[in-house]
Amino acid sequence: MLMIGLSKPNYILLKIRFFFFLAPIKANRIYLCTEYFLKSVMINTTSLERDLNLVRTKSPLIHNITNYVVMNNTANGLLAIGASPVMAHAADEVEDMTAIASALVINIGTLDATWVEAMLLAGKAALKRQIPLVFDPVGAGATPYRNQVCQRLIEQCPPTIIRGNASEIMALGQTQIKTKGVDSTASSDSAVDSAYTLARQTGAIVVISGQTDYITDGTQLMTVKNGHPLMSRVTGMGCTATAMVATFAAVNPDPLEAATHGMAIMGIAGEVAATYSPGTGSLQVNFLDQLCAMDADLIRKHIIL
Repeated sequence: MLMIGLSKPNYILLKIRFFFFLAPIKANRIYLCTEYFLKSVMINTTSLERDLNLVRTKSPLIHNITNYVVMNNTANGLLAIGASPVMAHAADEVEDMTAIASALVINIGTLDATWVEAMLLAGKAALKRQIPLVFDPVGAGATPYRNQVCQRLIEQCPPTIIRGNASEIMALGQTQIKTKGVDSTASSDSAVDSAYTLARQTGAIVVISGQTDYITDGTQLMTVKNGHPLMSRVTGMGCTATAMVATFAAVNPDPLEAATHGMAIMGIAGEVAATYSPGTGSLQVNFLDQLCAMDADLIRKHIIL
């Protein structure tokens, strides 16, 4: 990979990549894939404040099919920001629940076959209703089963947004990498290329969470630089981020902007909470308090552009 800075403003050249492949022998031709660019886009704080107000006004119902470990954390995070969470994974009701929801979250943290079928039913119902479907490929790359489930879900229920850590996004993008259980073994910077590829392949907005969060549609690239290292030591922060992205997608029809706004709110709340949290226990409570307290003044004071 060749990283090059450009003089042309607002553009980042990710890499120059040459793919050579042979056509049938009788043709004896070689094809060359050219360089590509991602346009760097800055967060619009006015739009972020608008979306926060819409969440508080509309209190969108977010249907979460998520894992046992994070249900409580995720529900409290959504309540704190002003959304209305529901956790329902029974196959007999997921279609009906999705029918009244404003967005659907599919999170594969604690997998089993019955849950996968429920996810597929809910995902297809979300597509039929044309509501945002946000997919969290927890632990992608850790086992063949998780990889197969991810592929099946993406193929049968194409998501609006995919959010994962660097290792998960790289695994989905077919990069040869192994995750450490559900933890990332790579930095978010190293996964931008995989995110570009995944966005182009699936048509989804792809979000990489990490020290810097990257959000791309395969053409544009947005970044969120807020956050704190202590957040990575609290279970469920990434899963809460996925649900937060879904919340903002429920009120903003632009999924790239919505995903960025959800990640920005997470980052600001976590960063501020960490300043007066001596450890991970207090961070969890203080993080929820900061979500409750989130307003335009807090955004303008702490957002890193």
